[in-house]
Amino acid sequence: MRTLVLVPALARASSLHSPQDRLTEARGLAEAIDLDVIDALLVPVPHPNPATLLGSGKVDEIKARIAEGEVGLVIVDHAITPGQQRNLEVAWNAKVLDRTGLILEIFGRRAQTREGRLQVELAHLSYQKGRLVRAWTHLERQRGGRGFLGGPGEAQIELDRRMLDERIVAIKRELEGVARTRDLHRKGRRKVPYPIVAIVGYTNAGKSTLFNRVAGAGVLAMDQVFATLDPTMREVRLPSGRRIILSDTVGFISDLPTQLVAAFRATLEEVIEADLILHVRDIAHAETEAQARDVEGVLGDLGIDTVAGAGGHILEVWNKVDLLSPVTREEAEAAARFREPPPVLTSAATGDGVARLLDAIDGRLGAADEILTLTLPASDGRLLAWMHDNADVLSQVSADDGTIVTRVRIASEKKARLMRQLKDAGLVLP
Repeated sequence: MRTLVLVPALARASSLHSPQDRLTEARGLAEAIDLDVIDALLVPVPHPNPATLLGSGKVDEIKARIAEGEVGLVIVDHAITPGQQRNLEVAWNAKVLDRTGLILEIFGRRAQTREGRLQVELAHLSYQKGRLVRAWTHLERQRGGRGFLGGPGEAQIELDRRMLDERIVAIKRELEGVARTRDLHRKGRRKVPYPIVAIVGYTNAGKSTLFNRVAGAGVLAMDQVFATLDPTMREVRLPSGRRIILSDTVGFISDLPTQLVAAFRATLEEVIEADLILHVRDIAHAETEAQARDVEGVLGDLGIDTVAGAGGHILEVWNKVDLLSPVTREEAEAAARFREPPPVLTSAATGDGVARLLDAIDGRLGAADEILTLTLPASDGRLLAWMHDNADVLSQVSADDGTIVTRVRIASEKKARLMRQLKDAGLVLP
């Protein structure tokens, strides 16, 4: 579909991102679902018009451009009211989507699992409730209500508010069942127990590429926004022998629709429950600081403390250092040394810095480790094998009486299991 992207530049806007970056991002969002973007424009809006957001002169100017370019869809990269959307569609004789609608459409295309599709549909229907106006009945839809951009022959939107409410209740009931299953899985992992390390970051920061590099998984990794939507988890063994559960999550973005944050809260509980959060940043991006603030804002909405410090559980990963010039990289390395805790510079694409990242994860998770010296009978091979599988054996020496003196470093969450192993063997800690 031939598409025109408009980025309103409001005079009093307080966006952290530059207008040019917003324009580039908006175009990328549209192209992420294969729309034929013929142009992307910054539109000055000194005084927002309650009826159309844009001034009447701009509306007429854009109308001529739409007619000339045979545009069928206009993306307005801003929140617009149902009335504004209806008025612009009438004025331009074209479909209009605001930023929230576009992101919902992308999520609808990306969701692969049943849970993901249900969450997207719930977010879309919640958004649509406020836009049930008769002028919408000529618009086509697709995929059972999860999208806006339907093709020829597909059913028109005929849902009334009562039907929407019934469907929303049904989806929430299904998601409650999914949430219970996910909670059972989470409790099962806690019994192991392995620490959970969650990867978060701005969309297209390289999270999935880093996940694949560390976990050796085949997660879709593309230079595209929201390439990953459904969460993926893998067991990873760190250099010390510590096992962790690594979780890749959906990318964040500026002005993330509140409907999506609410709908995906069950998925994002993996982040809330994580023992360590890796905040992956595209350090080569001109707007990296603004993107970081956006991610921290979403984490804050989830109730996660984003204050930096050694006592926190967020570790920044400055990714894509391979795209930096030698001088810029030196500046980034110097800046990292003055942060506490210091970020880890990596290139998920080349593997540069990944070993340092694994050591940093090990160090953060091992801050509460305990070092114990145990005297074990040489005949108890099972206990010795357990020690090697579940702890970092620092030294092992055979004594004159045939016993084995072992010095181990063990994670705090495994100490209770060690005590049970010693009790079963008829031993106690000294």
